[in-house]
Amino acid sequence: MLNGSFQFFTHARLAIALAAFRIPAKVFWPYFSAVVLFAIGVVIIIKDKELAPRRGLEKILPFGRLFFAMPMGVFGTEHLVDTAEIAALVPSWMPAHVFWTYLVGVALIAAALSITVKKYSKLAAILLGSMLLLFVILMHIPNIVETHGARLFWAIALRDTAFSGGAFALAGSVSKRAPSDRTPVLVTLSRFFVGIPAMVFGVEDILHPEIAPGVPLDKITPAWIPGHLFWAYFSGAVLLVCGACFVVNKKARVAATYLGITILLVVLLIYFPIWFSSLSNIGDGFNFVADTLVLSGAALLLAGALGDRTSFEARRA
Repeated sequence: MLNGSFQFFTHARLAIALAAFRIPAKVFWPYFSAVVLFAIGVVIIIKDKELAPRRGLEKILPFGRLFFAMPMGVFGTEHLVDTAEIAALVPSWMPAHVFWTYLVGVALIAAALSITVKKYSKLAAILLGSMLLLFVILMHIPNIVETHGARLFWAIALRDTAFSGGAFALAGSVSKRAPSDRTPVLVTLSRFFVGIPAMVFGVEDILHPEIAPGVPLDKITPAWIPGHLFWAYFSGAVLLVCGACFVVNKKARVAATYLGITILLVVLLIYFPIWFSSLSNIGDGFNFVADTLVLSGAALLLAGALGDRTSFEARRA
């Protein structure tokens, strides 16, 4: 019954769009979810006047929630429309691979919606951060051991650790506390969960400038991207310095703001051109945009959590 219900989702088409453009379901639905979440998020930011109390570069902070949540919705949608490929990644010792793939997909979409609309966002963020950590423990660390410490699996494990840090930063930022209270444990934890991966990514970007910067996976930056070596070294330096600021808790909020903006620029100047060159290839284009955008969102969420929480006071989870 579960399989049958999702078969409808997988093979469903928006009649006009797909009749006109014949877009495959596994291409159409990730884009559709991204557009819907982005539109909802922008409307809520404007409606709640989240930009008004902020000055200068801090006006970017409310968008951290959107940059973080929107890709999660995209990833969740992919679990539902590209199930077979993703189910193959589930550890062999776990039964019912397809069930877990659907469950994670639904969980990611639910978390993305909750965070975007600021309803039950604290609970959603805690559950999302915990799930991402389980991925690290149950999937990525065994892969690291099995491959004798392959660089790619280290990058994937640290990536999901940083993403969990962004989720915990969001949860900590909406926690009710008096002005005299100490920084919530979740926010302190997020400094390390984002900071340590950022430092490693920075070193990787500097040592391997040919790899697309930000989250150093296995994507090679095309030579036709203007200034690609500059952005590799620049983003590497920013990641390294800002990550160190998070770990030692010195100028951490400013560092998180600058890191979020830097990674956003990397998305716009490096990953967007790669994506536009292959719009129909979700795995080799759009996914890399989404991956890197989550890192920007995580940094901006950490910046917001380390400072005032005015953007969430009007509509607390």
